[in-house]
Amino acid sequence: MSHIIHLEECFSTNDEILSLLRDDESTAVFTFNQTKGRGQYGNEWRVIPNQNLAYSIAIKTSKINISDTSLNYYTAIIVRDFLANLTNAKAKIKWPNDVILNGKKVCGILIEKKKVNHQEFYILGIGINILQEDFSHIPKAGSVLTTTGLSFDLTEFVSQFHQSVISRLENFPSEEEILDYYNQNLFRKEEISVFEKNDVRQNGIIKNTDKNGFLWIDLENEGLQKFFHKEIALLY
Repeated sequence: MSHIIHLEECFSTNDEILSLLRDDESTAVFTFNQTKGRGQYGNEWRVIPNQNLAYSIAIKTSKINISDTSLNYYTAIIVRDFLANLTNAKAKIKWPNDVILNGKKVCGILIEKKKVNHQEFYILGIGINILQEDFSHIPKAGSVLTTTGLSFDLTEFVSQFHQSVISRLENFPSEEEILDYYNQNLFRKEEISVFEKNDVRQNGIIKNTDKNGFLWIDLENEGLQKFFHKEIALLY
């Protein structure tokens, strides 16, 4: 069973959900007006009122039978698949867990582990740009609308999205299947790209990610190396 709560406005759905958890079922919270959302490693994720979705779902850690890295990968896969099926557009995953639609970032994910009333939960926080049109301040970003030309009713969108998330979290594939599917849909895999490492730019080719969360890149000056998040930047 799942319980979903709509908030007219909140600072962060990942924070708000902590006081709304139910013991007997997974709990989800969403808003179309998040004023102080968080992204990976302290980055800010802010949504423009009534244009985008901020969504968080809490699941007991005891119900998750895969590693933290695999859960991160699988959450990105769930969002990627939903957007690909909804829009028939080219949807990829930019390591570690951004979703790219027709070349633009439309989704960011933040997964946190929290203890509430002596129980541990995973909080899966997902932000999706749906109707926003102005990305002049962040040119690598876009929305479902700007990348596909498709406009969706926000309430209907979140209803379909929530049902998709719940159904996918009921049965987890094996970690090997998750990793393989993630790599099949990895953004710019086997393409020459420009990277920045220690303020130096060089070409390289993304080869794959591994079960420990590392990204393997074949760099033109240094050969095949693995990186963790923030150790190298993909400039496209």
